[in-house]
This record gives sequence, structure tokens and C-alpha cells, in this order.
Amino acid sequence: MKQRKTKIVCTIGPASSSRKMLKKLILAGMNVARLNFSHGTHEEHRKVFERIRSLAKSLNRPVGVMQDLQGPKIRTGKIKGGSLVLKAGEEFVITSRRILGEPGIVSTTYGGIIKDLDKGHAILIDDGLMELKVLGKNKTNLTCKVVTGGILHESKGINLPGVKTRIPSLTKKDKEDLRAGIEMGIDYVAISFVRSAKDVKSLKRELKRLGADVPVIAKIEKPQALEELDEILDACEGIMVARGDLGVELSPEKVPIAQKMMIRKANLKRKLVITATQMLESMTEHPIPTRAEASDVANAILDGTDVVMLSGETSVGRYPVKTVQMMERIAIQAETDYSAEGHSYPKTSSFPDAISESACLAAENLGLKSI
Repeated sequence: MKQRKTKIVCTIGPASSSRKMLKKLILAGMNVARLNFSHGTHEEHRKVFERIRSLAKSLNRPVGVMQDLQGPKIRTGKIKGGSLVLKAGEEFVITSRRILGEPGIVSTTYGGIIKDLDKGHAILIDDGLMELKVLGKNKTNLTCKVVTGGILHESKGINLPGVKTRIPSLTKKDKEDLRAGIEMGIDYVAISFVRSAKDVKSLKRELKRLGADVPVIAKIEKPQALEELDEILDACEGIMVARGDLGVELSPEKVPIAQKMMIRKANLKRKLVITATQMLESMTEHPIPTRAEASDVANAILDGTDVVMLSGETSVGRYPVKTVQMMERIAIQAETDYSAEGHSYPKTSSFPDAISESACLAAENLGLKSI
């Protein structure tokens, strides 16, 4: 079988953390294991890390481990019974007080949300599945109208499109998690919700303080990060096209264009680029992907991504191994048809045309206005 160049990252979770399953994933083609520090304890992650290292050694397969820091992710608080129902048109309160959520009110992990939001602001919950609009506020509460309802579970993500929050890029939890990851011996660290190069530099200062030299992957999931992408690329070793949260704050039709732009810029700066989120999402429940998903993976590779990442498909999905095998098959097929030039122009048939085309490519690659 042809050697695959595109690397595969697998998120490790309940469906894939056993020694038996990790071995199957490595043999199926997993190149990097992602440990998501938004969930689990340090001890749980340490056990998984040790299993991966042990298996990689015994199988003589190089397998990297990437620590993914939670970052300034805003989430809903604990809820009585674990969930509640939001009905469109009803009023609902988000509070900075530490309470157990119940019908009509829920707490949040970010107390500064009251100061950051005003009347008319939108609040998106659970990857945009539910939407609230702020009607008013006091010192501790945001009174909202439910625009789009649904079942609200505890610890679900909250997005505030267009709002610049005051939450630090590297939280206290992140620093504690980073120390634990460095002690384990992680190979890469991913920083979430990067807004500017300052966020990357903040993480690098913390790494230096810990005496560690680990490549930093900046997760691009905020519109502000797109505006400062060049500076972010200069500050980090690679980026992750994190389409989940980015797709919540950016309208869906803009995400594919943003993805292509990020991959292109990373390629030009010779920086690693990972494309992630919902790549083979349907395989969380089904043994084969949709044709659209297969095309999505292939096109990301054809656009120049270095790495493709699996999230829920391998962490909680029913078919982790089949998903990796499918990802490998798609990658190999895409690479077989890949054009190194990235274009499918017909070959020029005359000397003047060849000179003109070469001049155009040189101007584009060097950023020149004229030659």
C-alpha cells in the first residue's frame, strides 16, 4: 500500500482510552493522540499517556501526543438533573452567581459575561444549536429572550459572536494543566481561542518558565484571530483550523473560504496546519461516512493541510478504528491525485506563454507588484 504523507490526529476519550483500543488505533494509522484537557483529571490523562508511550515502543511506531488546553472557554454551569428545556419566546436568565441551574436560570463559568454584554447582544449555546438575545441586566444576571430553543445540558459551550471578552487567554486551569502535561512529556501543546499573537507568546513565556521547549499549535476559532493570522503564524509552530467554534461565530458559508485562506497562508510560511472538527462526524454513529464528508477530507488535503484530526469520532464514537482506516484511505487517494503545483492549468505550448506564466508565478510567490 502507498505510504501516506498526511498525518492523522485522534482525540482520545472513553471510546478509545483502553490499551486494547489504543493499540488498534495505532495499527490503523494514528500518528498523534490528542488529550483534551477540557475533560478528565490529570491522573486519567497520565494513565492514557503512559499507555500510548508503552504501545508505541512495543509496536515500534512513532506516535506523538498533543495536549489540548481548554483555554478561555465559556460554559454553562451545573444543572439540577443535568439538563433543562429552553422554549422559544420565553425569558431565561444567565447568572454569574454560583447556583445549581433549574428551569429559567443557569450559571456560567465566566463571571465577566455580565460586564461584557449589553442589551441586544446574541448568546449562542452548544455550538449554536440554541440562541438567546439579551433583554437587560443587573449586577449578577442577564435577562434574555430565547430565540432558538432546545435541551440545554450542563457544561455546554457559550459563544458571544462579535464580543471581545476580558477573559485571559491562559487561565489558571490551563497553567496547572500545562505543568502536568510537561511533566508527562507531551510532544505538542495546542492553545485554544487564540485572538492574537500575544496569546501565543503568553503560552511560550509559561513554557519557558517551566523549562520546556514544546511546539505550540494555535487553534484558530475566533474571527479576531483571522484578522491577525499572519502575526499568529509568525509566533507559533503551527495552526489548527478549528471549525467547530469558528463555525459558530462565523456564518457557515464563510468557513470554507476561511479554511482555504488559513491553509494557504500556513503553507506559504512553512508552518504546520491541522484541519479539524466534524471531518467524519457521521461515523460517530455509522460505519461509513457521507460522501460530503469524504469530499471534505480530500479537499482539505488537496488544499495543502498537513494533518487531519478526528474528534468525537474517536473519543466517543462507535467506530473509532473504522474511522481512522477510512481517513487513511481518503488521504491516500487524495495524495495520489495531488498536483504539487496546486493548479490544473494546461501545459503551455509556446515559449512566450511559458515565460509569462513563470513571471506570474514568481510575482505571486515573492509578493511582487511587477517584474
